[in-house]
Amino acid sequence: MASWLNLGQILKVNAKKFPHTVALKDHERGFTYPEVNRRVNQLAHRLSALGLKKGDKVAVLLENSIEIVEAFLATAKTGIVIVPINFRLISADVEYIADNADAKAFIVHDEFVGTLEPIRPRLGKIPAENYIVVGRPTPGYRTYEEFIAGAPETEPPGEVLPQDTWILIYTSGTTGKPKGVVRTHESHIAFYLINAIDFGFNEHDVCMNVMPLCHINSTFFTFTFTYIGASVYIHPARSFRAEEILEIVAREKITFISLIPTHYNLILNAAPEGRRHDRSSIRKLLCSSAPVRKSMKLAIMEFFPGVQLYEAYGSTEAGIVTVLKPEYQMKKLGSIGFESLGTEFVKILDADKNEVPVGRVGELYSRGPMLFREYYKLPEKTASSFHQGWFSAGDMATRDEDGFFHIVDRKDNMIITGGEHVYPSEVEEAVGSHECVFDCAVVGLPDEKWGEKVAAVVITRPGVDPQSITEKDIMECCREKLAGYKRPKEVIFIAQEDMPRTPTGKILHRILKERLRVQKK
Repeated sequence: MASWLNLGQILKVNAKKFPHTVALKDHERGFTYPEVNRRVNQLAHRLSALGLKKGDKVAVLLENSIEIVEAFLATAKTGIVIVPINFRLISADVEYIADNADAKAFIVHDEFVGTLEPIRPRLGKIPAENYIVVGRPTPGYRTYEEFIAGAPETEPPGEVLPQDTWILIYTSGTTGKPKGVVRTHESHIAFYLINAIDFGFNEHDVCMNVMPLCHINSTFFTFTFTYIGASVYIHPARSFRAEEILEIVAREKITFISLIPTHYNLILNAAPEGRRHDRSSIRKLLCSSAPVRKSMKLAIMEFFPGVQLYEAYGSTEAGIVTVLKPEYQMKKLGSIGFESLGTEFVKILDADKNEVPVGRVGELYSRGPMLFREYYKLPEKTASSFHQGWFSAGDMATRDEDGFFHIVDRKDNMIITGGEHVYPSEVEEAVGSHECVFDCAVVGLPDEKWGEKVAAVVITRPGVDPQSITEKDIMECCREKLAGYKRPKEVIFIAQEDMPRTPTGKILHRILKERLRVQKK
């Protein structure tokens, strides 16, 4: 019976349809669709030869590279489940994920071997011969290129169904231990097709992958382009240097990039030097993970003339839930848009699971074809995250009279001060409006009188003398913008590198709050 082709299966088709298109490229290599398909088939055969069967897990600890893309594609062809692990994690965290996921093989970049070696003796589910290293030959590891060399280039045998599991991806742990999110092939196929329509992508596009491929954003957008036969430039996610990004945009004629507000901030701060690079190839830009202020939106659109700017809201579990399209950017500031194509009407529910009126804050629930299956080995957590088939990532939101949604904040980030509820995102918007503020986070800290007090943690803009801005300046900036109980009662200035973040740059409010509480004891 015919069904939708998964990412690995359609690679075979694209190898015939687009024989001369460079599918994958990095700073020193480039492979056409036929070349990628042959290499992926070789890796698929070798993984099967290790004894991995459909449903078995292979962990990957790799930075953004052609090899990690090949690993995603090879597992899609075989029915093996890929477990992408954040390369910035410490050994204990890597051990937890690999063990919890029941991984039976491991592919690692040579520079991360030092992270893996201390825990190898405790990863008893992985045979010694099932460790593969990308890069320099390393004792005790099979070298990737030698591993795939000489393997059959034919399509691997076996049937992989749309409903089969493809990715077991672990959340960034913003609210505790990472949870394994089980995602099927069909949930990703839905994303690729829906977003090709929603964003208007086609085979002539050139996507630049900047976000780490251990994150759902990259597994969505990178592979949207390989699914439709377009080109992907893979940029190592170790660091973000705005000047380098702009050089690549000009050289490779990039048409689309997905970034977070912090990235755009860095690009705009590099604007005087960055303007010497040709940016005219950029057709569309996506911003996700945090709201974008009006001043930044205007600056982005001025810096990239004629660009179509999109914002999206979603999660590892739900995929893309809402999209704010270019024509609404100035009309609906602060909104996350309305339902993406294919998503059922989003619900805003109160604590009793009743839908709230327009303008009232409630918890956001969604349902659609991009939704995950379950949390791995956590049936109770899976059950508590759903209500009658509708999923919530724990975000509080409102819907306006035009049907546009506005994220208020995460339920877990809410501050209760003197019995009043304060959502950090509203305070962060006010603090961030100060011309000297590069980024900020707002958390609740213990207070004898009010229970919690609102504290703003501020990073000043590059080049700003830290002595030129004071706590009083920030408080004055908020005076006309916020009710008294919402205004910061304390302002803490920190360096950019001291702000705890997820791999994609999202601020970890919980970690920041814990650090500050310890420091103040």
